[in-house]
Amino acid sequence: MDRLLVLVRHGQSEWNLKNLFTGWHDVDLSERGVEEASSAGRKLKAAGHAFDVAYTSALIRAQRTLKLMLEELGQTGLEEHRDQALNERHYGDLVGLNKDDAREKWGDEQVHLWRRSYATQPPGGESLRDTGARVWPYYVTHILPDVMRGRRVLVSAHGNSLRSLAMVLDKLSPDDVTKLEIATGVPLVYRLNDDTTVAEKVILDG
Repeated sequence: MDRLLVLVRHGQSEWNLKNLFTGWHDVDLSERGVEEASSAGRKLKAAGHAFDVAYTSALIRAQRTLKLMLEELGQTGLEEHRDQALNERHYGDLVGLNKDDAREKWGDEQVHLWRRSYATQPPGGESLRDTGARVWPYYVTHILPDVMRGRRVLVSAHGNSLRSLAMVLDKLSPDDVTKLEIATGVPLVYRLNDDTTVAEKVILDG
């Protein structure tokens, strides 16, 4: 049984390009992001992957990335589920601020904590732990059962929603996950054992 789970962070967004905190703000892909999404689809096709079901967030940048990947795979019309449980973490009061301006105002260390730490919340926003608190139940009740039934699953989501998921899959500690950066448009290919642990992980970054 091919218990296949592929995670892809959306291509560069317009606000990624402008170096702004995005969170739940619904912005589209940049030109580079469109190419990154299409490239992810080509990499998956070249590796011989095809899918039975897809999951994505309620935000257009993840949905459009999924659409572009499926076009490259020749799988338009694939069964698709959208849910805000897979949304990017909410950055609260930081949304729309330039990250360099934020560093000038609050300092490098504080902004790094807000962006990368496990439990520190930005003002009015979510920590990675908070993000995981909605991602993990959705994974266990929706995505994982499909994988364990042998359905080949593609997930198009966001840097922090996928970091929280990778934390569980890769058995990372709260300290380990602070170092985890998930690149835009790079597929993470997991195959699971029959006990739901990871049998194999391949990063299609070539």
